[in-house]
Amino acid sequence: MLFIVFDIEIVFLYPWAVTFDALGVFGLVEMLLFVLTVFVAYAYVWRRGGLEWD
Repeated sequence: MLFIVFDIEIVFLYPWAVTFDALGVFGLVEMLLFVLTVFVAYAYVWRRGGLEWD
């Protein structure tokens, strides 16, 4: 499940990085919101113990 989340993150980050100059401030704000959302999901999984390999 985590692989899918981070794989989708890369799918969105790579095209954004390629067209960063053309997007301007709007693209920067949108990507910051996206990364923040993914970080919140990562923190949630971490706190729930989803990253433990027992």
